[in-house]
Amino acid sequence: MRYAWIFLSILGAAFGQSRFYTGNRAPLAPSPLIKLPIGSIRPEGWLRTQLQLEADGYSGRLSEISKFCKYDGSAWVTPGSTEHGWEEAPYWLKGFTDLGYVLGDQRIIAEARKWLDAVIANQRADGYFGTRKNLQIRRGDQPEMLADRPREVIDLWPNMIMLYPLRTLYEATGDKRVIPFMLKYFAWQRTIPRADFLPASWQKYRGGDNLDSIYWLYNRTGEAWLLDLAKENHERTANWMANIPTWHGVNISQGFREPAEFFQQARDAKYVEATERDYHIVMDEYGQMPGGMFAADENARPGHTGPRQAAETCSIAEFLASDEMLVTITGDTKWADRAEEVAFNSLPASMTPDLKGLHYLTAANQVQLDRGNKAPIIQNRGDMFSYNPYQYRCCQHNSAQAWPYYAEHLWMATAENGLAAVLYAPSSVEAKAGNGAAVKIVEKTDYPFGDTVELKLAMKSAVRFPLKLRVPAWAKGAAATVNGRAAGNEAQGWITIDRTWKNGDRVNLTLPMKIEIKTWAKNGNAVSVYRGPLAYSVKIGERWQRYGNDANWPAYEVFPTTAWNYALVGTPKQAIQGAVRGQPFAPDAAPVRIVARMRKVPAWKMEANGMIGAVPASPVATKEPVEEITLIPMGCARLRVAALPTAR
Repeated sequence: MRYAWIFLSILGAAFGQSRFYTGNRAPLAPSPLIKLPIGSIRPEGWLRTQLQLEADGYSGRLSEISKFCKYDGSAWVTPGSTEHGWEEAPYWLKGFTDLGYVLGDQRIIAEARKWLDAVIANQRADGYFGTRKNLQIRRGDQPEMLADRPREVIDLWPNMIMLYPLRTLYEATGDKRVIPFMLKYFAWQRTIPRADFLPASWQKYRGGDNLDSIYWLYNRTGEAWLLDLAKENHERTANWMANIPTWHGVNISQGFREPAEFFQQARDAKYVEATERDYHIVMDEYGQMPGGMFAADENARPGHTGPRQAAETCSIAEFLASDEMLVTITGDTKWADRAEEVAFNSLPASMTPDLKGLHYLTAANQVQLDRGNKAPIIQNRGDMFSYNPYQYRCCQHNSAQAWPYYAEHLWMATAENGLAAVLYAPSSVEAKAGNGAAVKIVEKTDYPFGDTVELKLAMKSAVRFPLKLRVPAWAKGAAATVNGRAAGNEAQGWITIDRTWKNGDRVNLTLPMKIEIKTWAKNGNAVSVYRGPLAYSVKIGERWQRYGNDANWPAYEVFPTTAWNYALVGTPKQAIQGAVRGQPFAPDAAPVRIVARMRKVPAWKMEANGMIGAVPASPVATKEPVEEITLIPMGCARLRVAALPTAR
């Protein structure tokens, strides 16, 4: 079978199950990669900048901005309250808590602890926690949940999210309240009648979130009944094995991974294959554009598959988290490749460069970000494109997880008591390896803008362990050296260097980045320029127009000041490399530029409502002269055209 090697490789990992970090406990399939405790990895450089901007931006200050994150009176912390007890505060705390511990930001840690302490303290005697309202959802409260259910139902969805920051609290501090809290809660779930367990709506499509926490708890307790609950959870979750049960973008972004999660218990490769199949069903139709996302500007809709269709910021955050989870479960590097494409190309443009505002929808081709209605080209009516810290309720809260979770997955432990460089960014990691020795690795790199990674190892005494370096699928001819000498063997997307390491050893990894053209046959043979993990956009002049009355948290529309309607002539030959400083994901700070030969296409215009016109079929006829036009990484551009026609 196509992916059977995954199953075999995971079974093979049983011979070297990590002695130092909590992976899967038998009978679950052994973990090929194991997430390190939060705080083990210190992001540096451009990634630390994203996190610091987030701490000072809307995510770090939502308790000042969002009514859903006001502590006083919240149903999450106040017994008897029914106010704001659904998904918003858990979404925020999921990212906010991790942001605090990744940065070591004591203000954020203290604020998150205040919430989590209250959540734990208010658990009921029967094990349930959260608002009573979620136990009594009636027709009319959440109509999408109850189309086929005339009676009351239990909504577990918001609790699924709240378990994530509680898990982080345990991993960061060893808080002894968390494990008993979760055991009581999952014991309570076992008392829910089967027909009422994950009956409909978000909780049914996203049951994999509940499953993830069940396995996390089992791995720390060994309570066998948790596996019985896990099996029932899988059976009651929407059937992602047979088809795509929902075309809602966020449901897809986090739901498609559920079969691969259950693989850990079933130990049958067909479950991993189902997740891969779901990915391709969606991406082969709706993901035919650069940026790693798919066209679902609420739902994926037939006939709306082009690069001007967009993805919710929620979908971006959740798709990224799913990729990170799947590389952990499978050890398959393609999920890390997919995570990087989303993180570098789509995530930055969902927010302002200072991370003080966001918009609901981000597209590969998006040349005006105004407040006007874009329906029916975009599914929802109203303002979906402008940047505003106060709007876009679900995305406003859920986006907090994206950069912290990314930072936590840069490095992982391996089942063979080694370490793996999974996602590349400036950072350092401190972890146990080999015989239990403490090892520190400092990573210096300009990746994804540069093609080299330098690692310097530090330890008190020599220790042997395998160091695994991910090789992205695009990096043909990747090579590693240790202290200047060629080292390591590449297999299945990893260069593995198994040796006795000494203090001061240096590893250099080269990931050659060549300019390539990717053709989107299903979208009129439009093309995108790629270099390594980055797709490139026409650099468009941006005019930011402020609106709203809050001087501290302004909102903006963005309008183009230069032409954008170009067709590509040939393949660009050379990238111009600059320094990576400050916030690189901004037009004028882009560390890499590509100069391309292009012709203007006068017939390609904006729609009357400010949407970019559909990309013309290639090759397009134009009599305009050839110009040299600057391309920048699409993650640096808020106004962008990254899917282009070609010129005759």
